[in-house]
Amino acid sequence: MINRDDAYFILVDVQGKLANLMYKKYRLFKNLKILIAGLRKLDIPIIWSEQYPEGLGETVPEIKAALDGLEPASKKTFSVCRNPELMRQIESTGRTEAIVAGIESHVCVYQTVADLLEKGHKVSIVGDAISSRTKDNKEIGLQKMLDTGAKITSVEMILFELLEVAEGDTFKEISRLVK
Repeated sequence: MINRDDAYFILVDVQGKLANLMYKKYRLFKNLKILIAGLRKLDIPIIWSEQYPEGLGETVPEIKAALDGLEPASKKTFSVCRNPELMRQIESTGRTEAIVAGIESHVCVYQTVADLLEKGHKVSIVGDAISSRTKDNKEIGLQKMLDTGAKITSVEMILFELLEVAEGDTFKEISRLVK
């Protein structure tokens, strides 16, 4: 299981026109909003990337709204880990258990996960909060991440795993989110 004190979240490139081409995009956006809201209630550090926003556009408005008060880091590398600013953000958390979601499963998400694993981080991929333009590419990317040593989870599963107990205000808030 993931350790709440060691966990951090990476949101990968949910931007503009590309995000709107994703396989099952409405489900993706809904799950990302729930995930982000839950992680914020649990005080999990969030690292947010945008792939070449000058060309692809900014993070889609509904996801950007969930990240109010945070700023994205722009990148041109496919992997978050190959961008010095984003790598500094990861290292500054002092944490080594990544929760990863975003797009596209077979490109930027996959390469980020592979690099994190190579750096010795544990990685949980939020399977219902990643996508690609096609179902095949989503599934191939996910399978390759699993083959490299990442673990799969879901929005509800990771939030309750981080929460650990079914009591208190935070439990009630997260329960409302996932219903």
